[in-house]
This record gives sequence, structure tokens and C-alpha cells, in this order.
Amino acid sequence: MPELRKAGRDVDGGPLRLSVDGEEFEVSQPDDSPGTYDVTWLTGPDPQYGFGFRCHPPVRVGRADLEEAIRDFLAQVDPSTGHIE
Repeated sequence: MPELRKAGRDVDGGPLRLSVDGEEFEVSQPDDSPGTYDVTWLTGPDPQYGFGFRCHPPVRVGRADLEEAIRDFLAQVDPSTGHIE
């Protein structure tokens, strides 16, 4: 899956940045945990806020799957607090 490159990283080996519905996210995959994704909401009210998920069996997910997971996350966020309540 070329859009994610190896282990959820971009061409330079760093985290993958995605823009979804006007918001910016950083997606990384820990080296020691295949199938695990950490997603940080860069443009949210707290720059360290985000979510994680794990695939079983551990597989790399495509860009469309990542965007869907991010949209599911955003749908749960309370607009008044910027957090999931």
C-alpha cells in the first residue's frame, strides 16, 4: 500500500500527516507493535490529543481506512470541549 509506505511512515521515515475534513492529523505506528496506530489531532484544542487503534491480525491499513477512523473519532468529539465526553 504505497500511500502509507512502510510501517505507517511517510517517505522520510517520519509519521504520516493526513488532512481530514479540514483538520490535520499525524499517524504513526510503533516499531515494536505491528498493527497498532497512534493518531494525534494536530489542529485540535490540545495538540497531544488523539486516539489509537489496533488491527488483528496485525496488518497495515490503507489511507481510506485511516480517514474513516479519523472521521469516526471526530464524530464523537464534543464541539464545545474538543474532547470525547
